[in-house]
Amino acid sequence: MTEISGIWLPVITPFVDGEMDLGGYERLVEHYLACGVAGIFPLRTTGESPAQDEDEMEALVERTVRAVAGRVPNFVGVGGNATAKVLKTLARLERYPFARIVSVCPYYNRPGQDGLRAHFTRIAEATAREILIYNIPYRTSVNMANDTLLRLAELPNIVGGEGLVRQSRSVARDAPAPPARVRGHDGGRPGALHHAGPWRRRRHSRLCASLDRAVRRGVRAHAGKRPPCRAPGVGQPRVPDPAPLQGGQPMPIKHCLWRQGLIASPECRLPLTRISEGLAATLEPAWRGGEGEPAVHPSGTVRPAGAAD
Repeated sequence: MTEISGIWLPVITPFVDGEMDLGGYERLVEHYLACGVAGIFPLRTTGESPAQDEDEMEALVERTVRAVAGRVPNFVGVGGNATAKVLKTLARLERYPFARIVSVCPYYNRPGQDGLRAHFTRIAEATAREILIYNIPYRTSVNMANDTLLRLAELPNIVGGEGLVRQSRSVARDAPAPPARVRGHDGGRPGALHHAGPWRRRRHSRLCASLDRAVRRGVRAHAGKRPPCRAPGVGQPRVPDPAPLQGGQPMPIKHCLWRQGLIASPECRLPLTRISEGLAATLEPAWRGGEGEPAVHPSGTVRPAGAAD
């Protein structure tokens, strides 16, 4: 089973004039690998996967595999609220060498527990890849019960999930093997530490490296401390709370990356647009990295924070 620890990055997808900037995407991946991220997540909400067609999704996976070249694991987001469509996407991506898939609980149509169990059972039967179940109810409006998760954990390739902090104690006690638990939202940092301790987990790209080191040591007391605004050495800034929730994900992230010179444009696909002027002002310290601190280019060179674009 692929070890999950350290900072795992759900990568944004750069767009220029409505088209995917695949060259810019590869440069961004290379930049993050140089920063020392432990894993790469393409086709996540942060990457605007709902706004991409099948050809674009496949192209992004192909470019990710090529750019990473085996240096860190890739976990690919493959999910949806129509089981047959998810199975079709899985079959299309089967030839690419990535470690696992992360599959979301079906959203909007909000199936019951029997529907959730049947959905993920069909996915598990369709692939030999390991599967993490994305169970974050405030995003999907459906919550997988512990009993359902435990039933699914009996399948050999369902190995854990994202958003299991509240379920960690009972699931860890009753599961046939300790599940991989992934925390994807900054608001769950303290819970992730207190419930998950030193176990494996993903770190959202905005989570500070100092907190991640504390998790590795199992220092739970560190959980209540508020980390500095910028994630040192990661390159993608941790946007000050509650800014990540304003304007739609990943608009604030893209704005900061664009202001740093890491992507060519902050463009998102509709229905996402651009952040407000007020939010841009709030985010100013994040992309600057601190008063007087230079912004970092993908090449590793720096420029003064106030330099013109």
